[in-house]
Amino acid sequence: MSEAVSVVHIDRLELTVAPKPWAFAAERRADIDAHFAKLQREKPALWNGRVLLLHEYSMADRVLRGAYLETDFASFAAWRHWGRPAAGVHDCFGAAAIVAADGAFLLGVMGPHTANSGRIYFPCGTPDPDDIVGSRVDLDFSVRRELKEETGLDIAEFTAESGWTTVFDLPLIAHIKVLRSGESAEALRARVLDHLARERQPELADIRIVRGPPDSDPAMPRFVTAFLAQRFAMR
Repeated sequence: MSEAVSVVHIDRLELTVAPKPWAFAAERRADIDAHFAKLQREKPALWNGRVLLLHEYSMADRVLRGAYLETDFASFAAWRHWGRPAAGVHDCFGAAAIVAADGAFLLGVMGPHTANSGRIYFPCGTPDPDDIVGSRVDLDFSVRRELKEETGLDIAEFTAESGWTTVFDLPLIAHIKVLRSGESAEALRARVLDHLARERQPELADIRIVRGPPDSDPAMPRFVTAFLAQRFAMR
C-alpha cells in the first residue's frame, strides 16, 4: 500500500459501471472461499453479497471520473484482509462526516459481529448494486442510505457542503460528504444511541465524539485521521 496520503476537494463525481472480470477473484478462488468460510465461522452474520470496486479512474478540473466492476464480498474481504495487494482495483466509497453545531465530529464504532469490528470511522459502506442508477454509481445515494441504516439520521436534516473531500490512501479512495448539524454533539450522539438501542443487531456499538487531535484513536483508519487532521488544521 502506498505510504502517501492526500486530501483534496472534488466538485463532482462521474462514476459508471463497466463490467469486467476481476482476475484476483478468479485466480485466488480457493483461497478466498477458505478465508471467507473461516470468517463466517467466527462471525455468522457475514453475508457474501455483491459489491462494486473501482477499476479505473481519472481526475481533471476537480471532477473524478471512474468505472466500477462487480464482485462478491468474499473476494473483496480477502483482498482487504490480505493487505490490498496490487490487483487492478480501488476501494472507492462515500462516507458521511457529521459536524455538530459545536464543531465536533461524530464517528461510529463498528459492532462485534461486523467485518470491521472495533474500527472507528464515519458512516460509510462499500458501494453495491443498489447504488446503481442506470449505468451510474450514485455515491450520494450510498451515503444517504448508509447514514440512515447505521445511525437512524436522515441526511435531509443536515446542511451538506458542496462537493466532496476526497482522501487518497491508494488503493483506498474515500469520498467524504461533510454534513453540518444545528444540534450539539451530545444531542446527536444521544439520538443515535437511542436508535441503536432499538435495533435488533445494530452495525454500530457506540458513537465517538471527536473535538480535536487528542481524541484520535489507533482504531481509526488513515483516511479518517487524514481527513480530521486537515479539518482541525483549518480552524
